[in-house]
Amino acid sequence: MEACIPTQRRWPLRVLGAVRTLLPILALLALGSEATASTLNQNVSWTIDRAGTTAKYRVVAYGDSIYAGYNGSTVNAAKYSAPTVDAEYLSALWNADIESVRRTKSGAIASDIYNNKIVAERSFMQDSRTRVVTFEMCGNDGLQARSTFKSQSGTCNYSVLTTAENNCKTHVAAAMDYINANAYAGVKVKVISNLHYAGYAADNVQSSCKDATTGATVKMQDKFLPAIVRMNYWMCEYARQKGFKCADNFAQYMGADYDSNGDGQIDSDALRYVGGESESSYVTRLTSTLRSTIRDANTHFVSSSSSYDYIQSDDTHPSYNGGTVSAGLFGGSTGSGAPRYTSLVSGKNPIWNQYGHERMGWAVSTFNPVAP
Repeated sequence: MEACIPTQRRWPLRVLGAVRTLLPILALLALGSEATASTLNQNVSWTIDRAGTTAKYRVVAYGDSIYAGYNGSTVNAAKYSAPTVDAEYLSALWNADIESVRRTKSGAIASDIYNNKIVAERSFMQDSRTRVVTFEMCGNDGLQARSTFKSQSGTCNYSVLTTAENNCKTHVAAAMDYINANAYAGVKVKVISNLHYAGYAADNVQSSCKDATTGATVKMQDKFLPAIVRMNYWMCEYARQKGFKCADNFAQYMGADYDSNGDGQIDSDALRYVGGESESSYVTRLTSTLRSTIRDANTHFVSSSSSYDYIQSDDTHPSYNGGTVSAGLFGGSTGSGAPRYTSLVSGKNPIWNQYGHERMGWAVSTFNPVAP
């Protein structure tokens, strides 16, 4: 009997190309903590296909891993990340098919999102079907500054936090100006989503470095909270100045949905940005007056006795419902599906406050116009 000699398998060129692309990215991911500066495009188009409808409109979302629906995978992401949740609300409100276009890059800092998503991929918001444009950024600026600060020894250098804040302000303002100048003229609403404080409880520890004045270590939470609050202030304040709406995710995530301190206000409402208030007033209100009501979003209380986990096990990215779609190393994906819920009660689906992405998507949806 002759021995069977296998023939050499010839892979298609597109597969070989994908493998060549994959190898250096996997090498970056294998570097662990050194990979914080690596990025991953995660682009998805998902259409809410409502029965009996013919009109089709578009929500365009730009951002980093938050809007991407990042779930730790390099090849897929949450199907119902916040922009697609908003699309589902729009579909019910307008009785129309709504395409959620997510042009996102996980790991990207604000300048990268501005230059390589909002500017470079402006054609998506210029489409005549577009009715909503939304974006989020600055989370990775903050995370990278926090990581740098945590690694410091000797005398603390606070400039890394100041740099992150300034870069955030610069590119948020630039993004709004660019969207105002370039989005389709028929866009009905433009929304920015601000930052929740990922790892709030974990930061309730002392630094390794020491303050130059006191010679003592500092509580990291006490340094990071004001920095995030200032970033959030300018996101919402620039929105007020430039014709955008601000979905206040910090308030939605970090404050309970009941009055925990007896001041007559639901915590998540009390923490919200108030249009026209000064930066100093906002910062004092959140970092001092209402500081005791801020809670880690891993335990978001919807009542005094019931809570949900808004954050995944990585202590950073929002939790989600509804499965995944392809998005990552091998490109984005396009798909469609019927809405998950046939009816809404007071503009809310049954799980609006049970997952991080559901809560964020609902927050964006509160600004949806009544007609396209």
